[in-house]
Amino acid sequence: MPTKKKPIVQPQEKEKKISKSKSDYGAKDILILKGLEPVRKRPAMYIGTTGPDGLHHLVYEIINNSIDEAIAGFCDEIKVEFLSNNQIRVSDNGRGIPIEVHPETKKSTLETIITTLHSGGKFGGKAYQVSGGLHGVGLSVVCALSNYMRVEVCRDGGKFAQEYSRGKVKTKVNKIGSSKKTGTMIIFDPDSEIFPDIHFDSKKILEYLRQQAYLTKSVKIIVSDKREKLPVGSIRNYTFYFEGGIASYVKYLTKGRKLRHDNIFYSFAPKNGILVETAFCYITNEYEFLEESFANNIFTREGGTHLTGFRTALTRSLNDYARKNGFLKENDTNLSGQDVHEGLTAVISIKVKDPQFEGQTKEKLGNPEARLAVDSIVSEKLIDFLERNPSDAKAIIENCVLSQKARDAAKAARETVLRKGILEGLSLPGKLADCSSKDPSKSEIFIVEGDSAGGSGKQARDRRFQAILPLRGKILNIERARLDKVLASKEIKALVIAMGTSIGEDFNIEKARYHRIIIMTDSDVDGQHITTLLLTFFYRYFKPIINAGYLYIAQSPLYKIQLGKKLEYAYSEEEKAKVLKSIEKDSKTGSKINMQRYKGLGEMNPEQLWDTTMNPATRTLLRVDIESDHQADRVFDVLMGKEVAPRKRFIQTHAKKVKNLDI
Repeated sequence: MPTKKKPIVQPQEKEKKISKSKSDYGAKDILILKGLEPVRKRPAMYIGTTGPDGLHHLVYEIINNSIDEAIAGFCDEIKVEFLSNNQIRVSDNGRGIPIEVHPETKKSTLETIITTLHSGGKFGGKAYQVSGGLHGVGLSVVCALSNYMRVEVCRDGGKFAQEYSRGKVKTKVNKIGSSKKTGTMIIFDPDSEIFPDIHFDSKKILEYLRQQAYLTKSVKIIVSDKREKLPVGSIRNYTFYFEGGIASYVKYLTKGRKLRHDNIFYSFAPKNGILVETAFCYITNEYEFLEESFANNIFTREGGTHLTGFRTALTRSLNDYARKNGFLKENDTNLSGQDVHEGLTAVISIKVKDPQFEGQTKEKLGNPEARLAVDSIVSEKLIDFLERNPSDAKAIIENCVLSQKARDAAKAARETVLRKGILEGLSLPGKLADCSSKDPSKSEIFIVEGDSAGGSGKQARDRRFQAILPLRGKILNIERARLDKVLASKEIKALVIAMGTSIGEDFNIEKARYHRIIIMTDSDVDGQHITTLLLTFFYRYFKPIINAGYLYIAQSPLYKIQLGKKLEYAYSEEEKAKVLKSIEKDSKTGSKINMQRYKGLGEMNPEQLWDTTMNPATRTLLRVDIESDHQADRVFDVLMGKEVAPRKRFIQTHAKKVKNLDI
């Protein structure tokens, strides 16, 4: 048996006595941070995190300033360039940042904007009627968190430049030439003291730029990657230019899918000073839905009042039309929000003069007037669309009614499977080897394949905080089944009950029994297939668990390499080569190197499984994150959906990237 280790979460230390007297605390203990020091002291307050998301947020802040110029009608071309040494250059042909002396600071307006928090042309006046950067911290935050930053401005017949480092001015605003053009160029490289891993994901930034081009009609966005070594599959040059607005974006999001109706709904109209643009359609044989909402071109990941207004108008308008035209009879219940969302792909974009975002990362809109404006415009335009397109209306309503019937069947199945006693954890699956801890934040569950791996896992685990749930064979592919059929699966039923959160309409993440849910399968093809099936299940029915950071994939070793008493494990072919190269230095004694290729977790004894895969002190876990709902949805649909042709194309495209394949 392996030596048991202490749980991941250690008990809190006992409170220490404080010997200082109250009089020791005075004015000398109060630190006043000047200039951009607060940003460097607490960067996460301004960009959310110093991880990859925060790093890319710097790029978006610079791009958003150029987009604001385009929205205002002063810019029609934006260039984004990836340079060597982790530098990014963004330039536009807008008006150019003012360079004259600011009346309050007595410094150049350019220097004031770059080095002062909450300064800019977006707080009042007529410089920007609509803008995403209303916090006024974008440029200054990028300056504070950059090792080097240079701004060049063309305006008033001249070309001017100033340089900065970590929030400090390095040079004066100098005139470096003349120019008949106008615009702003910003080049920066993030500070390694702030960001531990500086790596720009070009695909992620390209997706963002493509999105911005759809949201800003007739603006050309040019992308150039000038780095010497490009990531695999990258292209050096892209150009985005769209005239169809978000109607074109919906076409892009549904590319390769069969629509239930012929015409995409699209509306573009002002209401009480708010410009409302919406587009949506329904996909055939699709149970999930995709909604993307924007306020002043800022992606509101958590939605907000504008999305609420759209949902309310959609549900009410479809119900009104269905009643008026006999799709719903007098005794029929109304279509629910869930019914009208099945298969929906929708984009909602508003332009509002004074958006109220929650936090600097702007993931949720709070303006109450936005809800009323979107509700009013969508209600009016959607009824008109349905009346003018009766065949489209019939296809949409019939799909919603079918969804309602399926939901009722699923509800009956759910109530049969998940009775109150089960939901309260009084009847957990017999195959579950639960942990003794009742604190979800300290508890974790390993989902393993088969009784063999389950047996090893049960012997290897620390039963104080580690639970084991073995599943028999490959679970149902839920991408091809509705919820009522999903709950008929014995293995999925056990998994749902073990999670404790329920499923579907009754899902409640607060009831999660474990805050670390770890998929632990074999490293062969079957194991990877089971992992994909489980990921599909969690993405479709337990997405909040992924968003909360609760889902992980265990990394088990591929090889055990031993020379005498020296034992090492390798988790990849590359790591095997390094271990062999290192261990061969000790081969002078003539000892033979013994190497074992693991094909399954069951081949490891409990002690080996604990040391390599389950011990919190030595294991490696991959946390499952969703970077893009759209991309994740497409991948699951291609890999696990009904259509064979897209899956074949995917395999042909990515087959050469596979380094290890056990058949």
